[in-house]
Amino acid sequence: MLKDILKILEDDARTTGKQIATMTGMPVAEVNKLIKQAEKDRIILKYQALVNWDRIEDEQVWALIEVKVTPEPEAGFDAIAERIAQFNQVRSLYLASGTYDLLLIVVGRSEHTVADFVSQNLAHIGGVQGTVTHFVLKRYKYDGEMLAAGEGVKRQPVIL
Repeated sequence: MLKDILKILEDDARTTGKQIATMTGMPVAEVNKLIKQAEKDRIILKYQALVNWDRIEDEQVWALIEVKVTPEPEAGFDAIAERIAQFNQVRSLYLASGTYDLLLIVVGRSEHTVADFVSQNLAHIGGVQGTVTHFVLKRYKYDGEMLAAGEGVKRQPVIL
């Protein structure tokens, strides 16, 4: 039953306990109790709005940054990941397989601010051996939602 509630909330965090009760056939009090317990147990970490920042005139630059690190003897990758996670620019941080160890999703006001983050902050963390930065040119889908739905292709016709 909790999985059903979580899937509903993950799809739309504004769904009320009463609506979830109707959808699942559970009593409202039981739904609310399960939600409160999931919050307490940190199963539900937070509720958030998914914003399409491309529709706002406030420019944001997204980057995917691969980071090669030397794991620490006692803490492995975790200690370095915890230090990197403290930066506000880091939206997401993953341990990944492949050539690089960590994958970061970083957001800044410009390519310059992202570059400054890499050179002034990330590169100075002990254990960081190297980075590769990929700037996102266009986001089509984010967290399961299409961002440019119905806009179509806006290209100039080629006249021969």
